[in-house]
Amino acid sequence: MANIDILKEQVLETSIYSYEQGLFAGTSGNLSVYDKESGLVIITPTSIRYDKMKIDDIVVIDISGNIVEGNHKPSSEWQMHCEIYKARDDVLSVFHTHSPYATAFAVNRRSIPLILIEMVPFLGGEVPVAEFALPGTKEMAIEALKVLDNKHACLLSNHGVLTIGNSIDQSHIRAEYVEDAAKIFHYALNGGEVNVLSKEIEVKMKEM
Repeated sequence: MANIDILKEQVLETSIYSYEQGLFAGTSGNLSVYDKESGLVIITPTSIRYDKMKIDDIVVIDISGNIVEGNHKPSSEWQMHCEIYKARDDVLSVFHTHSPYATAFAVNRRSIPLILIEMVPFLGGEVPVAEFALPGTKEMAIEALKVLDNKHACLLSNHGVLTIGNSIDQSHIRAEYVEDAAKIFHYALNGGEVNVLSKEIEVKMKEM
């Protein structure tokens, strides 16, 4: 279980850092990583503040949600995480934040258009909005997967942000870029006309 212990440390460290960044608030938001070798998911616990979280609080579950290791219940969104891992073989980390600027657009149910060049390599282009689904249900994953397709991030209607990646570092930096893009989009909307990069530019950048 040596690899599991390393992944638990990564989940804890990234969670605390994300709280300090403002990507998480209180106990809201969650993070997981999937260990293909063991078939286990290392995930943040439910109802524990991120500024108080310790290594023993991190939970290990199987892909069906059964607790393998840990003193707490897994995040209430564990079904969303596990359903994404089942559906997407390329995904090894799922990151769900409530970062304020991006979540504001999730409340508006308004996608973040391709306004910044870095959105292409990091986010796959614009950040679409998934249809609303009740929290704590597998329907959240179903709706998110519909819009993710070739994207790396989406907004969850009236809820928050979801990013995926092949590592904790990748899903984390994508969450950072979603919030950065949302903040800039907010300021741009207040400043006047927003110029969106064309599909042609997006295609050319993906070919680079």
